[in-house]
Amino acid sequence: MKVKVAASLMCADLTRLGDEIKKLEKGGIDLFHFDIMDGHFVPNLMLGPLILESLRDKTSLPFDAHLQITNPEKYIGRFAEVGSNIISIHVEVCHFLYRVIDVIKENGMRACVALNPATPLSSIEYVLAEVDMVLLMTVDPGYAGQAFIPAVVPKIKRLRELIEEKELNIDVEVDGNINEKTVPQVLSAGANVLVAGTSSIFSGKEDLEKATRSFRKICGFDPEK
Repeated sequence: MKVKVAASLMCADLTRLGDEIKKLEKGGIDLFHFDIMDGHFVPNLMLGPLILESLRDKTSLPFDAHLQITNPEKYIGRFAEVGSNIISIHVEVCHFLYRVIDVIKENGMRACVALNPATPLSSIEYVLAEVDMVLLMTVDPGYAGQAFIPAVVPKIKRLRELIEEKELNIDVEVDGNINEKTVPQVLSAGANVLVAGTSSIFSGKEDLEKATRSFRKICGFDPEK
C-alpha cells in the first residue's frame, strides 16, 4: 500500500500552528495527526476540537483525530463537525466496538481502531472488516519523546498478515518514536502510515519544511518528485 506520512501536531509550535501547517504541506506531508487527550485514559491533557476547527480552513489535507479519551463515542459528532476525516478510537475504552465504528461512519468519517503496545490483536480481529485503518502504538500513549518498543514490530507484521489473509484494504498506522532508525523496521513489517513527531520532523534540527522532506526520503520517497 502507498506509504503516507502524518505530522503529529501535538509536537508542533502551538503558537504558530497556521504557519507550521503551511511548511508541512510544502514539505510534502500527507495528513495531520491530532492527539486528543483527556487526562483520564492517558496521563496528559492535549488539544481538542476547537484546535481542529481553527485549522480546518488552513489546509485541505485530511485530519486524523486520535481520541485518547474515555467515552469517545460522546465526542464523535463534535469531531465530525470541526472537519475530522479520520477518527481513531482505542479498543481499551470501547466496550461496544461495532456500535462506535458505525457512529463514526454514519458521521461521514473513516474509522480507525487503536491499540496500545500491550493490547493483543485478538481484540480487533472480529472488527477488521469494518474499519479503514488500524493504529498500533509503538509507545505507551500520553507523552512525546518516549522510547520505541521493539516488541510491537512482530505485532505489525502479524496484523499485515491478517489483513492480507482476509483480503482487506486497510491502512496500518504506527505512532511513537518513528524516526530514521525505526522507519525501516515498521515499513518492512507492513506499516504504511507513519506518524512523525519529536524524534523526526519536529526535532528542531532543521527547518520544518526541510525536515519533512528529509523524513519522506527516509520513508522511500523521491525528493525530486
